Amino acid sequence: MSLRKGLIIFVLLAFGVNALVIAKSVDQETLNSFLGANKLMLLGALGVVFLAWCCDAGRFCALAKAAEEHVPFKLGIILTWLNYFGSAVTPMQSGGGPFQVYVLYKRGIPVGKGIAITLIRTMLTILILTLAVPAALLLDPEILKASPFLKGLVFYVFAVIIATWLFVAFTIARPDLFKKFGKYFILLLKKFKFLKSWRKVIGAFKWLDREMENYIANFRLAFNSGKIYLIIAVILSVFHLLALFTVLPILMTAVGLPFNYFQTVAIQAVFMFVLYFVPTPGASGVAEGGGALLYGLIMPWNMAGVMSVICRFFTDYTSIFMGVVVVIKMLGWGVTEDLHKGASPEEESLKDDK
Repeated sequence: MSLRKGLIIFVLLAFGVNALVIAKSVDQETLNSFLGANKLMLLGALGVVFLAWCCDAGRFCALAKAAEEHVPFKLGIILTWLNYFGSAVTPMQSGGGPFQVYVLYKRGIPVGKGIAITLIRTMLTILILTLAVPAALLLDPEILKASPFLKGLVFYVFAVIIATWLFVAFTIARPDLFKKFGKYFILLLKKFKFLKSWRKVIGAFKWLDREMENYIANFRLAFNSGKIYLIIAVILSVFHLLALFTVLPILMTAVGLPFNYFQTVAIQAVFMFVLYFVPTPGASGVAEGGGALLYGLIMPWNMAGVMSVICRFFTDYTSIFMGVVVVIKMLGWGVTEDLHKGASPEEESLKDDK
């Protein structure tokens, strides 16, 4: 799927489901509540989103320090927006990493280190959610009763996460075996003529060896000499999630809805946990419709639908828009498409230098 197609699907699904949710839930009371909303609280919600960006940028900086590299805070903010853009236009929210690795590479950070930094950042979020979601479900089992489909999704996500952690553990524990598999895959590419010359095969072998060494070295640095920075990254990851989860309570306060803070956080943690593995670009469609369904557990239905849309606007759409601006101004759509199709940062760098 091309980035343009991914972006079009994201916009169409988001717009279509948002329109349906609003049409099915909004009534006169809803309109009165939002027209009379506390405007300062709405600004406060934007402020909390900005805080979430800062926490995410800060953990990029901390993880880079753990890898004995330097990422300025401004670049950390850019990487945060790029991640939102990449996640919005690719299935399973998987597309942010290549753009981040490319930008880090252009700033002099080797690809292997860039992959490790971005991977650890993502895995920290997933680890926190993996620990938080079971606790939330034990304390508030009504969340899963909202939908049998949601219950199935939660178990599916746990299975995917366990498989992901096993894969990461395998690459760290047996990098030699992983490299053998990688080289076998490269030979398959040669056999099926995706790689046309042995010179490219040998170059791919050397690249794999070099970047796997950087990848493993970065993990060792992070868990040995970079422990203090890793701890800082963990703390910032927790605050990043809490900031995002605080947007909904602020919006509920703005329109005068009562809430239990723990319950709102628990519901959003479960929902984010699921959205990481939804196959539509940026989880569009599911995020809007599923949000309305879950928010209906803690507020009247005539408020749940529009609250889902507005909350998504604050926490995701603004960040995605900033990501689009960064992509157009900093990378250019051509480079972005090539990275999405699998071109390496080195290849893109050579193109840029010509």
